[in-house]
Amino acid sequence: MSRPDGVPAAMRAAVLYGAGDLRVVDRPVPEPRAEEVLVRVAMCGICGTDLKILDGGFPQTPPYGDYIPGHEWTGTVVAGGSAVDELGPGDRVCIEAHHGCGRCGNCLTGKYTACLNYGDAGRGHRASGMTANGGFAEYAIHHVGALYRLPDTVTVEDAVLLTTAGTGLYGLDTAGAYVAGQDVVVFGPGPVGLMTAQVCKRMGAAQVILVGTRRSRLGLGAGLGADRTVDATETDPVRAVLDLTAGQGADLVIEASGGPDVPEQCGRAVKRGGKILFLAFYPDAVRLDLSAVIRKDVTMYTARGEGGDNVRRAVALAAAGMIRGGELITHRFALEDIGEAFRVVRERDGEPLKVVVVP
Repeated sequence: MSRPDGVPAAMRAAVLYGAGDLRVVDRPVPEPRAEEVLVRVAMCGICGTDLKILDGGFPQTPPYGDYIPGHEWTGTVVAGGSAVDELGPGDRVCIEAHHGCGRCGNCLTGKYTACLNYGDAGRGHRASGMTANGGFAEYAIHHVGALYRLPDTVTVEDAVLLTTAGTGLYGLDTAGAYVAGQDVVVFGPGPVGLMTAQVCKRMGAAQVILVGTRRSRLGLGAGLGADRTVDATETDPVRAVLDLTAGQGADLVIEASGGPDVPEQCGRAVKRGGKILFLAFYPDAVRLDLSAVIRKDVTMYTARGEGGDNVRRAVALAAAGMIRGGELITHRFALEDIGEAFRVVRERDGEPLKVVVVP
């Protein structure tokens, strides 16, 4: 295809050359294939997965020296491949990181974050910033089926958190969590937990209880709609949840913290016959008294990523003003300063919540 007007031949991009070796260098602007779209990146977020990628601990990434990470990005379409007619130049978009192969049994039932051809580009799978080049660059390409047009009312700052919101929505979808009138506890007021807590409140939960260890995040969660907050450094969170639910426990407990001891607390904080939804990843094996969970007839669910078309739902919620993402952004860095951005995230310097890179 011919190069679109105004699109340069080269761009700046953060390329991973080895574990811990991320360099901002010149790279050719990628050209979209038939079903792909070229996007001028406006903003890309950093999350815990990116730290694992930077350290070389993430599977099925592209080869060092060619690999551009970044899977939480948003921007403006500049060109589409020959088969693309859903989007056009000037459309603002957000992404789903995952685009499944579209041909395996999981993809055909909406479970494309668990694609059976995960990492196999030849069979059509791509996970932007994970198994394929992503958004820590001035331009990125992605499959048209994993891009969503943004209404004018949705800001860039809100848009960069919509993949994260889709993660919570997919988990709720997986758990069949019709939470209207129910008590919900969210452990972990990070980006996933805060976006999920907002969704639960907008879905009519009687009470959303947010549990964490950092006052600034708990305060933000209260401002975004959590009914109660529990500082786990000051009180036993299980006891607090039981006190707030008349001793019965919560109908649904959502684990978004990643703390190895928190699953055990979830099992104690959920009511008999209730549900636990695990959205977090863990650095090590976790502690959970499974027999106690079984005795309470609790159902446990897990969900990976933002599957089931749930980013589209997140866009609709953001457009209606029902969820807000921009307030989670605490730090912004230019692409050239991405090394400092990662340092801030790793060292938690200045209480970062969502750190974003602006090309």
